[in-house]
Amino acid sequence: MKHLFKPEVFKGLIALLVLLLMVKSLWFVVEVVWLPSSGLEHAEEKGGKALYYRVKLTPNEAPAPERPKPTRPAKPQGSIKDIELLAIYNASDVTVITVSYKKKTKVLSKGDEINGFVLEGAGSNFATFSKNSKTYQINLIKSKKGDKSVSKAKDVAAATSSETQSSSSKVEGDIIDAGDHRIIDKSLVEHYAKNMEEIMKNIGIAEQKEGKDLKGFRVTFVRKNSHFSKLGLRRGDVIKSINGQEITSYNAAMNVYKNIDTMDSLSLTIIRGKEEMELEYEIN
Repeated sequence: MKHLFKPEVFKGLIALLVLLLMVKSLWFVVEVVWLPSSGLEHAEEKGGKALYYRVKLTPNEAPAPERPKPTRPAKPQGSIKDIELLAIYNASDVTVITVSYKKKTKVLSKGDEINGFVLEGAGSNFATFSKNSKTYQINLIKSKKGDKSVSKAKDVAAATSSETQSSSSKVEGDIIDAGDHRIIDKSLVEHYAKNMEEIMKNIGIAEQKEGKDLKGFRVTFVRKNSHFSKLGLRRGDVIKSINGQEITSYNAAMNVYKNIDTMDSLSLTIIRGKEEMELEYEIN
């Protein structure tokens, strides 16, 4: 009987199949043990944050116009014409003037301010002020049509000494010595509060210094038979304080002078020789 297959061929096929099976098994082992579990068929899902992109779908719009800020109306600035010069006391070491502003009389020393204007100095018949880096001048004597120069009734600085004496004699009221104090008629205070030049003609005041520090004001003279001769002050007295306020500057003295017509009493601390004493006054 003739065989269809040769035994050698059949054995070769069996050996080839066994070899392929072994290779397949070996590859499976290698894939499981060493190859990473990733690839097209073994992709693992990993946690992550979703990305969002803000997209403006509306077309570009023009920005809204800014609303103009409301503007406040500018405050009207004061005029130098609102200030009226009434009197001047101008010495080498002090400048004091009397002005009228809004129907009120005020006394200013150098550096004081009124209506936004700062007093810079004064001459024989004028005062200079400054404001916003500009200089202004007010004349004591004003001219009118038909007259070359007319002196105002209140221009004490332009009055002569005889006119000053007559004006002082017309002042009603007097100073009465009541023993432990003196009584001053209020009309006198009101009069001299508006006529500082008359004060300077009846009593002299000078600085009293210790080194460079101002320690008060020294009385240099008191005019005989004047109202000031009845105040009890003497030549050489040093005024240290008024109503408890030390007078160590011209501004301190002028502050008292500005408010003198509103006071009901007055107390002066003075040094006479080596003794300190009090002078008390009642104003009514």
